[in-house]
Amino acid sequence: MFRRMKEDIEVVFEQDPAARSHFEVILTYSGLHAIWAHRVAHFLFKRKMFFLARTVSQISRFFTGIEIHPGAKIGRRFFIDHGMGVVIGETCEIGDNVTVFQGVTLGGTGKEKGKRHPTVKDNALIASGAKVLGSITIGENSKVGAGSVVLQDVPPNSTVVGIPGRVVIQDGVKVRNTKDLNHRDLPDPVSDKIRELENEIKSLKEELQKKEGAKDNAHSHI
Repeated sequence: MFRRMKEDIEVVFEQDPAARSHFEVILTYSGLHAIWAHRVAHFLFKRKMFFLARTVSQISRFFTGIEIHPGAKIGRRFFIDHGMGVVIGETCEIGDNVTVFQGVTLGGTGKEKGKRHPTVKDNALIASGAKVLGSITIGENSKVGAGSVVLQDVPPNSTVVGIPGRVVIQDGVKVRNTKDLNHRDLPDPVSDKIRELENEIKSLKEELQKKEGAKDNAHSHI
């Protein structure tokens, strides 16, 4: 247990340049507190002590602003940056070395039974405010851009942005012009499509004007 706790603290120093001392991290990092509380809640949940598990989970939510259902399965070296507003559903499965930012939701899409929350594979990163909904899979080494809404599976080694989320990088190849995880400069597929339509309308207008000009010239010669 203490080895895992030490590993959790080391991840904070690796991921957050603002971390200055072990004392500060242990006392002030709400993401770390939420992960430790979840381990206790999950231990109780697996032993069918559901009420106690939910009680621990709700106390953690009250103090950290992070809601992790006791039934969620979370791997090693999980890092929650800041964390306020993070929600992780009951049937979520999160691999190792996963990072999520504040406001992320790993939620369901309805009242169906069984597996209804996302599976996030190893080394994935989910940026601020992203919503990953339903029984879908975020592949290994993949990244979900800030504010994206993901409703379909994401292949491994991909970057997804937009509403709904679309793959913009896969296996190191840029599907669209983008910068790797620059939250201020991620492409917007919806805006791109609107610009394409505007350009198409402009070209159609120019073509129509040319035809009308040609008709006017023909009439003037007659």
